[in-house]
Amino acid sequence: MDKRVVIVNGKPTNFEYQVCSRCVQDSTVPGIKFDKYGVCNFCHIHDKLEKIFPNGEAGRKILDKYIEKIKKSGQGKKYDCVVGISGGRDSTYLLYLTVKEFGLRPLAVHFNDGFDNPVAGENMVKATRKLGVELRTISSDWREAKELKIDFLKASVPDLNMGTDIGIASSLYGVACKENLKYILIGQSFRTEGIKPLSWSFFDGRYLKSVHKKFGKTPLRKWKPEDPGFNFGVKELLYYSLIKGIRTITPMYYWDYNRSAATELIQKELDWVYPGAHYYDDLYHSLIKYVHRVKFNIDMNMNSDSALVRSGQMTRETALERAHGIYAIEDPKVIDLCIKRLGLTREQFDEYMSYPPKTFRDYDTIYNLIRLFKFPIYVFSKLNLIPRITYDKYFNVGK
Repeated sequence: MDKRVVIVNGKPTNFEYQVCSRCVQDSTVPGIKFDKYGVCNFCHIHDKLEKIFPNGEAGRKILDKYIEKIKKSGQGKKYDCVVGISGGRDSTYLLYLTVKEFGLRPLAVHFNDGFDNPVAGENMVKATRKLGVELRTISSDWREAKELKIDFLKASVPDLNMGTDIGIASSLYGVACKENLKYILIGQSFRTEGIKPLSWSFFDGRYLKSVHKKFGKTPLRKWKPEDPGFNFGVKELLYYSLIKGIRTITPMYYWDYNRSAATELIQKELDWVYPGAHYYDDLYHSLIKYVHRVKFNIDMNMNSDSALVRSGQMTRETALERAHGIYAIEDPKVIDLCIKRLGLTREQFDEYMSYPPKTFRDYDTIYNLIRLFKFPIYVFSKLNLIPRITYDKYFNVGK
């Protein structure tokens, strides 16, 4: 540990620089704390979640109860659940499990906002055909999607994929509502992805609208339950959760999920092809990685690598070697393609890069409201009305 000026969220900060003695999260991560043994609070949250969401035999028993409920809710219907799919490893493996291991009849739903990686697109088509699953792609209004990406570049915050993240969530709930399905399955796992600090990834529909109101010009389509567009805030979530009774389930929390083994399986069974990197099912992540590294000194891969270290799927030495490096998908040609697809010149993009770094706290969000409703959020998390990890993200790490 040594005293130095550390760049946190793009801003020089006087810190006692330290790297976690267990994973590789370091002082550049906002909200990080270390105990007397040098272990960070993100590791402690991981251990807590391991107890709440066991895998192995105990996890399978819990998962079996969910599967039974899902099958019961789907009786007499064409499908019994919605599975979000992107063509990446996690969602493809989840779809395989849903059909082959769980015996469910899913409807695969994909959200496309114009930056799909062609390799991931082919993966989705092959997987759904081989598994006998319908693939339904929800395509956004290109004018809205493009402008939202530009809005967040102008807003000068790390949440550059907010429009896509909101679009994915609203699409899954919209389709579930339309088909009268009560369960949405998503392929997230804290064991392989970790928990992102709030100021690196703040998911909030009000946040999106406040940024768009300040920087955008194209009016967003109004919300409809079965066609929500980019509208997904507290009111919409309450409608889907309390009135329609839709639940989000994360099966990977209970499954012995090993990425290497999963990769081998889906390559063999589904002819899956690696898109090039985690999250690279979306080409826009090439630009995001570049902006995060150059402007904010944010290393999202360090976050996920740390999760893999905790889970025994990556050595700490390997993760340390990778930390704060230039990621493979930062391809100048792809970055230029993304900029051109947004209708920007390189000069305009560089101008946005020069804006002073900010975070969600500089805009109108529901953060203060969330702090007031700490207990209801805890209850909603326990009941799976919202993802269980939500409570810990807002109240236990990265404040």
